[in-house]
Amino acid sequence: QVHLVESGGGVVQAGDSLRLSCVASGRDIEDYAMGWFRQAPGLEREFVAAIGWTAGGAFYADSMKGRFTISRDNAKNTVYLQMDNLELGDTAVYYCAADPKFDSSWFYYYAMDHWGKGIQVTVSS
Repeated sequence: QVHLVESGGGVVQAGDSLRLSCVASGRDIEDYAMGWFRQAPGLEREFVAAIGWTAGGAFYADSMKGRFTISRDNAKNTVYLQMDNLELGDTAVYYCAADPKFDSSWFYYYAMDHWGKGIQVTVSS
């Protein structure tokens, strides 16, 4: 079993930056790809970014490219999401996910094996 705990959320102003962290625990966590999704009120959970077992492999939702950066520290079992130039539309609950697969299934939230409880990010004007 994999346990994921997010941190770093909060209330920021448009244009600010924020870094989310997700600490993973469990057996063989280094074998899991990790990533982030988000869900705004009334909307479906959407893919943000995912990263494989090495820092060299990552991909993003098209709308996040250039503003969001995903990274991981395997020694700390932690994945990060650096969010820059935040916009009002980035307001959502952000969820950390882990899955043994590292492929296009990451675009579909229902394909993920493990989830954190989520953390609120609110961007104000």
